[in-house]
Amino acid sequence: MAAHPKLAALCCLLAVASRPLLAVAGCDCEPSSDEENDKSRALTLKIVAIFCILVASSVGCAIPSLGRRFPALRPETDLFFAVKAFAAGVILATAFVHILPDAFDKLGSPCLVDGPWQKFPFTGLIAMLAAIATLVVDTIATGYFQRAHQAKTAAVVGDVETTGGHAHGGHGQHDHGHAHGMSSVVAAASTSNGDDSGQLIRHRVISQVLELGIIVHSVIIGMSVGASESPSTIRPLVAALTFHQFFEGLGLGGCIVQAKFRLKSVLTMTLFFSLTTPIGVVIGIGISSAYNENSPKALIIEGVLNAAAAGILNYMALVDLLAQDFMNPRVQNNGRLQVIINISLLVGTALMSMLAIWA
Repeated sequence: MAAHPKLAALCCLLAVASRPLLAVAGCDCEPSSDEENDKSRALTLKIVAIFCILVASSVGCAIPSLGRRFPALRPETDLFFAVKAFAAGVILATAFVHILPDAFDKLGSPCLVDGPWQKFPFTGLIAMLAAIATLVVDTIATGYFQRAHQAKTAAVVGDVETTGGHAHGGHGQHDHGHAHGMSSVVAAASTSNGDDSGQLIRHRVISQVLELGIIVHSVIIGMSVGASESPSTIRPLVAALTFHQFFEGLGLGGCIVQAKFRLKSVLTMTLFFSLTTPIGVVIGIGISSAYNENSPKALIIEGVLNAAAAGILNYMALVDLLAQDFMNPRVQNNGRLQVIINISLLVGTALMSMLAIWA
């Protein structure tokens, strides 16, 4: 009778010890041979995805620019604050609900049996370092452009004062007084516009760093769609990614409008954002015949880039989009607007989180 408990204990021990082996054995690290794969139908869906995503991205990014024709969409209106809070919620949910879990899956895959990937939570580390790097770039770039703007303003004032000196030597006291008055006007104007120029610089840095973070994960998403050969996998992704890119375009478009770029720069940034995911799809189509999403190299590259993108978007959504608008004096002094943008934020995060069911 005593042998039975020992035998049972030995069986339990063997079962526990064999779990890692079973996990590795159960991992399909070879290219999938799904019977549902239909390359011609999958290619048709990919082409549809390219056009749908391209149009949705362009429209979403362009809507905030319509404030020139429709006063309700201008940056100083309550509606603009609500739309921007909604878009920030979309970006935040993209980072936490879509990208970060995928990065954990990739870098925690049992197919990564070699190396340190199973011994340390690299996903969290990479996301944290990406957020810190974004902070460093954000502050350094803002400081650099502000110093350059101040130096340019000082040079303008200096030129006016130099002109005043020449006027005093050549034309007398009246001209000196006139030039001195002009330099005072220029200095006063530069001081009164200091806060506005500082905010403009911040908006420009924010829009460029935000686009960088969005582009990183957009290319990865596009490659995943393009490399898939299963129509049942691609079909729900087309609709989900179309809405995904539309909402992200709203957020980026709002930042671009506040940055007050020239028309050429606005068109360049909008086109760049709109083309990244379709380009990723095209790249995925090109490598689909040799691509294995479960190979160690693919898992590591996708996991690292996804984790970095999650860290960048997390920082941008919380610090540069939400904190800046929620602490804006216009919002702080308007209880009704505070309620509106909080509800808008929650709706944006909820809708984007629901898309995780399909993508």
